[in-house]
Parts: sequence; structure tokens; C-alpha cells
Amino acid sequence: MAVGAQERDVVKVLEEDGSIVDKSAISGLSDEFLREMYTKMKLVHRYDKRAISLQRQGRIGTYPPLQGHEATQVASVLALDDGDQLFPSYRENGAIITQSDNIEKNLLLWMGHEIGNAFSKNSNVFPIANPIATQIPHATGYAWASKLNGDKAATLCHFGDGATSEGDFHEALNFAGVFDIPVIFLCNNNQWAISTPRVRQTKSRTLSQKAQAYGLEGVRVDGMDPLAVYSVVRDAVKKAKHPEKKELRPTLIESVLYRLGAHSTSDDPSVYRDEKQTKQWNQKEPIRRFELFLLKTGRLTTEGVETIESKIDQKIENAIENAESFESDPEEMFKYVYETLPQRIDQQCTTVADLPRPEPEE
Repeated sequence: MAVGAQERDVVKVLEEDGSIVDKSAISGLSDEFLREMYTKMKLVHRYDKRAISLQRQGRIGTYPPLQGHEATQVASVLALDDGDQLFPSYRENGAIITQSDNIEKNLLLWMGHEIGNAFSKNSNVFPIANPIATQIPHATGYAWASKLNGDKAATLCHFGDGATSEGDFHEALNFAGVFDIPVIFLCNNNQWAISTPRVRQTKSRTLSQKAQAYGLEGVRVDGMDPLAVYSVVRDAVKKAKHPEKKELRPTLIESVLYRLGAHSTSDDPSVYRDEKQTKQWNQKEPIRRFELFLLKTGRLTTEGVETIESKIDQKIENAIENAESFESDPEEMFKYVYETLPQRIDQQCTTVADLPRPEPEE
């Protein structure tokens, strides 16, 4: 296990000034991989800012900002192997883009096109779940099926701290422990479930300690430290696939971070939280922290940062242009849920298809 990975500790590799706590934590990571991680975090961050701007312009619908989550979302996905599955909640747009390498599809989702949330076996990403915690038993069931099928695959499930107050969370963890399922439960403890603070969720000192009740390993990690997140999730992935004797496959990871922005573009966090606390957490901001490390160690230059940002911005603009030119039919609302449409849904689809279409504008 990684640096400081005892249950009572928070695993940490990077200090806020970009210095390394323990160099052994990065000994197996190439400079190329570290730059790739940084680039993907930068992409996710700049996409997030652009998406908020698009929502303010009325070009996409309500959007959940992810600032502060970049390290956990990107590093956790990079820790997976080919064939491993990602089960996201609504805020894991960065994790989805990292796993699928498809910005356009994510934009289509927030523009209201059903194809944006369609399941694709090639992307290894399940559709976003908006209801709180419902994806946790889904992930558990999928991971159980993969174990029964003899697949060497792990399942990574993201959710927020508010999800730990839902019955789905407890039922899924209990099931995973009993049946020794290859699943990683990653709780993004960003301190707020909309306006409900973490301290109102549970009297437990930590969220990771809830794993003990179900016979799982519980780990706390600095969720704004990409190197620490990668190390912890990578260990959990290996354990899920190749458990040692007397070692259970499932792991509960509490990623300790902070939602630096609003819960969604319809939210005003200043109404319910002291933004002085937000400024304090901003000192741990993951991209600046990682960038300082790369610059200090000569793995990146200022010119290199500018080149990366330029390429990212062009990639995002191309995706926006493609997404905004996409046209869908009303029948799409019936697709992507069932492999074979039930008769009643098929009849509704036929009814909609027969409705008169408006004349195209000249």
C-alpha cells in the first residue's frame, strides 16, 4: 500500500508546494506517463470551465462543475487496466472523458441528446446515474457477474459523500464483502452533499471506516493529490484481480477533497457555506500542485504548459462545434435503455414517429 495508507491516515504523495513526500511512490512512473496525467487533468479542468460558460449562454442545460475533483477523476481512471469498468455519478465528467476519450459525447449528454448517455461496450463506461447512490449496487452486480464469468476485470464506482447516507451504499458494500467481489468503491468526500455538510452525514470519524462493518479494506487518500490517488486505486485494482490469501477483493476508498465550485450551475454555495473555507482548500488545488512538481523536477517547461493548453483548447472547440451541429430525432428518447424495447415502449415510439414534424426554418 502507498505512503501513509493506514486507515487512520490520509495517503499523500505531493505537498501543496509540489514537493514529494516519498520519492518511492513515483519510482515506477515514467516522465511520459506523468505528463499524460497532467495533460488529462488540464483538459478536464479547461473543459469544465468551458462547459459552465456554455451553460450560462444557454447552449447546454444544467451542468455539475467538478473543480477540485480533477485529480481523483483522472488519476483513478488512469489506474485502471484495459477492460476495467467505470460506473460514474453525474459529476464524473472528467473520469468519463478520460476513460472514453470522447468530449463530444459528454457535451451531447448535457445538451439533452440521449445518445450522450448511451452505453457502449467499447468505452467501458456505464451511463451516468443521477439518483444518489443507485449506481453502487449496479457496479456491485456487474463486478459479481464478471467474477462469475471468470473475467480478470475490476469495477470502479464513483459516488459522493452524500451517497453514504443511502441504503444502496450499505447494501452494496455488504454484498461485495460477503461475495468477495472485485469492485473498488471510491467515495468523493468533497465535504458537501449540495448544502448538507459532511458532519451532518454521519457520526463516524471517517467515511472509510465504514468498510470495517462489511469486512472490506478502508483507505483514506488526499483526493487533490493525483499521485496519491493513482497509487491507492492502482493497489486496489491489483487486489481486486489478484487477491492474496485471506485478502478480500473489494476496497472502499475515501478521497478527501473539496468541491471548489457550486454543486451545479443552478446552485449558489455562498448561501450555505463560508467561502473563507473554500479559499483555504484552494491551496490544495490539484492542477497547480501537480504543475509545480513537474516544473520543479524538469519534467515540464513553461513553454510546454502553453503548448498543452493551446492543443487542449482547440480540441475542446472542435468537440463543441461537432456537438452543436448534431441533430437527433424525438424517437431517440426511447433508445439506449433496453436492448429490446418492451411492447408498450415500442408503441409509444411508433406514436411519436408518426407525429407531424415542424417545417424547417428558412
